[in-house]
Amino acid sequence: MPPSSQTTPPNSPDKPSPEGAQPPHLHAPRCAAIVGPYSSGKSSLLESLLLATGSLHRKGSIRDGTTVADSSVDARNHQMSTEPTIVKASYLQEEWHFIDCPGSVDFAQDSRDAVMVCDVAIVVVEAAPDKMITAAPILQFLDYNRIPHLIFINKTDTANSRIRNSLNALQDLTTRPLVLREIPIRDDADNDTITGFVDLVSERAYEYHDDGTPSRLIALPGPAKTDENTARDALLEQLADFDDTLLEQILEDQTPANSEIYASLGRDLANDLIVPVFFGAAERDRGIRRLLKALRHEAPAPDIAAYRLGIDPTRDSPSIQIFKTFHLPHEGRFCVGRVLSGMLRNGESLLNDHANGICTLFGNRHDKIDSAPTGSIVGLPRMNHARTGMLLGNHDSTPADLWPAPLPPLYQLALVVNKPGDDVKLTEALRYICEQDRSLSVYHHDRTGQVILQGQGDIHLQMVLGQLGERYHLDIGTTAVATGFEETIRSGFNAHGRYKKQSGGHGQFGDVKISVRPLPRGSGFDFTDAIVGGAIPRQYINAIQKGILDGLRTGPLGFPVTDLHVTVTDGAFHAVDSSDQAFQMAGRLAISDGLKQAGTLLLEPVDEVTFVVPSECTSRTQRLISTRRGQILGFNPRPGWQGWDEIQARMPSCETRDMILELRSVSQGTGFFTRQFSHMQELSGKAAETAIQA
Repeated sequence: MPPSSQTTPPNSPDKPSPEGAQPPHLHAPRCAAIVGPYSSGKSSLLESLLLATGSLHRKGSIRDGTTVADSSVDARNHQMSTEPTIVKASYLQEEWHFIDCPGSVDFAQDSRDAVMVCDVAIVVVEAAPDKMITAAPILQFLDYNRIPHLIFINKTDTANSRIRNSLNALQDLTTRPLVLREIPIRDDADNDTITGFVDLVSERAYEYHDDGTPSRLIALPGPAKTDENTARDALLEQLADFDDTLLEQILEDQTPANSEIYASLGRDLANDLIVPVFFGAAERDRGIRRLLKALRHEAPAPDIAAYRLGIDPTRDSPSIQIFKTFHLPHEGRFCVGRVLSGMLRNGESLLNDHANGICTLFGNRHDKIDSAPTGSIVGLPRMNHARTGMLLGNHDSTPADLWPAPLPPLYQLALVVNKPGDDVKLTEALRYICEQDRSLSVYHHDRTGQVILQGQGDIHLQMVLGQLGERYHLDIGTTAVATGFEETIRSGFNAHGRYKKQSGGHGQFGDVKISVRPLPRGSGFDFTDAIVGGAIPRQYINAIQKGILDGLRTGPLGFPVTDLHVTVTDGAFHAVDSSDQAFQMAGRLAISDGLKQAGTLLLEPVDEVTFVVPSECTSRTQRLISTRRGQILGFNPRPGWQGWDEIQARMPSCETRDMILELRSVSQGTGFFTRQFSHMQELSGKAAETAIQA
């Protein structure tokens, strides 16, 4: 999930939380987003959470594609989550909404939008320290937007590393202090096998069961006592950094009450001052109930998320923040949003629509309800005017600086309509698809005439092509995006064009002389009429200019010609046979013949590119830039991003279109870039020959 390209957070870290933000209230619906890198085990964690809450009687299989998160056709086809899965559950009489977010960087936009409305994000990572870097973009985005989050270190049953090593690797990726909430109990015979855990606040020890039943309370093993004391002291010291009362107790050698420690944990998590860390093995249901209890007691109430999005949660009228849009067969636009104030009732007027048929979600199952209180996530069918990012209710919109901008495009394909007449249907289908995913975009390239589809990667765009075929029954092919090459001249020249045609009756006659000189790069085309003495009547000058422009559409090398100034210096006309058409043809002949005689040189577009990568990947990225004809301008630490660099470079536009595939390879899937057109530069040698032949 590449973070926002912004560098200054909307709320600085030292800004206090809104007054009135309270610990969770009993029965207030809360929302937790499950995020993390691809294959970290998010869908398995969701299955285990639903089993533990009684929402499922039997877990599905990731391998067989039978989990709740695999309910969509795209998820089964690609064997990965391709869109958020929203489920409603209940734990100890409290309502919860879980959002399982895609882990692939190709579908990062949905994850970014989903975490914006949640009360807490559960960042799932694998226990291997060398894989922690893949969580860096997620942690950076959460830090930047001040979204409370905790970490669940998964797959500890198969890890060959200690929890402490994983913790140290994670701490390098975030500006927030990581607070270990529990320590492992290991097998006496096999010190690498985790058999249970010790909660550092209650100081109670638990032993895992492998039959899906809750962990069993046991006496604290002797060998774990020393480790527990050390870890608990470290926990208290970290909390004391944000709690003066706790600090005084520690300095006076007093033992804080457990209730005070829990209150401090909840308060600091709500203010996004700390990141609690838990561990377990979702496949074996280890650590799941411990995680649920922590969520229940320490996750913030919905008013924290409301304040973060600029919404007053004490309003009586409903405010619904839309974070996902679908287009469903027979239902049209289906929006998913969170109620952040008031009570939403069926029939409520929202924007230019009505909330008819509101429902809760459990994967692809929709359960209709009459009303939804503050904190609930609801589905809203047939919302013709709502879009992702909109705030519905008596508001104009969410302030632009509080909702993340769409991710910049990183990969491109040109679309080809294989069946005549499908152009209009394609335009409509792409409009629907781009509404569902804000990181997708489509544009028509003026110079090449291609329809360009842009997204986050090859998998991302291949999924779109699959939808065009399966849902919209369109036969669409792809081809490489053509480079917008241009031609220009090295030196000036004079040219003469004469068009004469006699076929009975009035003929056609036009005679034009022009002088052409080069202009600086980026100047485009300029035209001057220098006719004196009436050699060519004024009414034909516009026709001459039109003919010259027509001749510049395709130069001797096959590309548009630019950066030149044309002056009409002389010519001749016939009182009867001259016409606009004749002088247009004469102008075109003059410029075309002149360009052939003078010769042109090839220009290619160059982009200004800013690469963002972890510092440990900077040198590999620089080598990659150089191999793609890039010119490195410099690199600096990325402001506000610990352990990340920005590399500024100039690169030919054609080299950036699929570069994200290699960039992710050298940066473990974490690197990204932004680009904008800079200028046209001369292309010569073998590269120019290849372009001309193509």
